[in-house]
Amino acid sequence: MKLVLQNPKIFTDIVTIISELVVEVRLKVKPEGLSLTAFDPATVAMVHFKLPASLFSTFEVEKEEVLGVNLNNLKAVLRRCRPGTTLSFAREDNVLKITLQDKLRRDFGLALIEINSEDKEVPQWEFDSVIKMNSEMFSEVIEDCSIVSDVCTLIAEPDRFIVEAKGLNSARTEFTSDEVEIHSGSSMARYSLEYINKFIKGSKISPKVTISFSSKAPLKVDFSTGEVLLSFALAPRVE
Repeated sequence: MKLVLQNPKIFTDIVTIISELVVEVRLKVKPEGLSLTAFDPATVAMVHFKLPASLFSTFEVEKEEVLGVNLNNLKAVLRRCRPGTTLSFAREDNVLKITLQDKLRRDFGLALIEINSEDKEVPQWEFDSVIKMNSEMFSEVIEDCSIVSDVCTLIAEPDRFIVEAKGLNSARTEFTSDEVEIHSGSSMARYSLEYINKFIKGSKISPKVTISFSSKAPLKVDFSTGEVLLSFALAPRVE
């Protein structure tokens, strides 16, 4: 196995975002690309990402490889990348060899770990409401809600999308179909802001976000740019 990224920033950003949700993961390397699907320790949230082989300048894999990796350790190495750094991966027995090449060549070895959990597939949900909007705008309203509560309510109707939070104080933002793209019947569900605040960091990789949900059903938040996908899912908060 040999993988080479000429511009590793998007991979570095994705690893940094995911590491706040889950630490020990299985990275899958297949001929079509690199992917990951994992649940947080509380099994409340799921994360999925994929990087296509076309993103790599070199992508050599004879058969599917599964790499058990501690993301905190990987993140620490990736932080050493600078603009213009080329990032390379190779596997030698139970070690992931990482090379950073710029003015200097720096070699790292990360011990691969055994992860005792079943492989997970991304569930195929059907949602009553799908909202497409600017990712930074969504980040702003989520941060507003976090000031007043630890839970937010998402409300979707055919011509409007509302994000609100209520505690002793309250926050509310309403979007019309002129401001965001709405495909919806009527849906309302509540979700933990602790998790959504981690999800919205995906705005670093994409200017657009797709928010999918149904009443009292999971929330799905997708950030995509070209063939790169970073996706999260979250169980609802039910009273």
